[in-house]
Amino acid sequence: MNSTEIPRLTVRSPADLIAAVPYLLGFHPSDSVVVVAFSASRVVFVARGDLPGDTDHGEAAGRLTAAGHLAAVTAQQGADSATVIGYGPAARVTPALDAIREALTKVGMPVLDALRVTDGRWWSYLCTEPECCPPEGTAYDPEGSAVPAAAVFAGQVALPDRAALVAQLAPTGGTAARRAAERAEQRLSELLATAPPADLLGARALRAAGVAAYRAARRRHDRGGQLTDDEIAWLGLLLTHLPVRDHAWERTDGRDEDVAFWTELLRRIAPHLIAAPGALLAFAAWRAGQGALAAVALERVLAEHPDYSLALLIDDLLRRGVPPSRLDGWPAGDPSTPPRRVRRRSRRRPR
Repeated sequence: MNSTEIPRLTVRSPADLIAAVPYLLGFHPSDSVVVVAFSASRVVFVARGDLPGDTDHGEAAGRLTAAGHLAAVTAQQGADSATVIGYGPAARVTPALDAIREALTKVGMPVLDALRVTDGRWWSYLCTEPECCPPEGTAYDPEGSAVPAAAVFAGQVALPDRAALVAQLAPTGGTAARRAAERAEQRLSELLATAPPADLLGARALRAAGVAAYRAARRRHDRGGQLTDDEIAWLGLLLTHLPVRDHAWERTDGRDEDVAFWTELLRRIAPHLIAAPGALLAFAAWRAGQGALAAVALERVLAEHPDYSLALLIDDLLRRGVPPSRLDGWPAGDPSTPPRRVRRRSRRRPR
């Protein structure tokens, strides 16, 4: 599920809304169900889930559970109405949309429309007028809408599919990253060996080295320089020390530079060191309104480090649809304490 804060896009028809959805999500959805929530005609929240598979009893139960969760999260966004869109064949879309419409009605959320999109045509489940909603569906051309141009002008991107988003975070370090990590381990051993006796377990030396490594890496990266494998491995290893990670966390927001920096680290670092860079990328992407990117980063982290607390916290923020505005003014206050009512419960959430 993806939450996002987006620029204003003028939507005058179902075709316009369908054209806008890929830019709201960051990619073109397929085999998906999407909830678009509005407040005073402005989109305030977008959530996407995979369509269920076969319509057996188990899938039906899962569909109802997912629909209830989507409706509950949508109801928390300050929205006053919603439109639901299913992407795929009618046999799979119709039961999913029926479940979500029922769940939204139960939480008091009016459903403006329910649409199915398949092979360049759309159908409305609520419109019965053949003049505007013919039974054979309505052909649409996204390029015929002004929405994509407005979205691109506002800096929004729509990748071909979610797989393209996953590919953007695919690891590239390989053998060079593993060897750099080994050199960083040796360097760390030497650092701790030379720490003064008064520095218990070398904690002060670790933090000082971590702060220096973070500052140097950010300065080089933000000025357009290329980080070396050793710089990335050294910073990544020091980020396993929580005071160093929290120093970096306090200085990470939703700026383009933050997203780009942590993306480079996540892609180039050895797999056993991805936890902090991946979680910090997820945090930066969430703050930037790029919920889909945050979700993909978390998938990589939790596959390798399923108990990493910062990743689990951000996963919970996404799962509950907490808007990035909840942390406006970050990092004022204690960054290790999530906002009230943003406590971790369960890792399960629609993707």
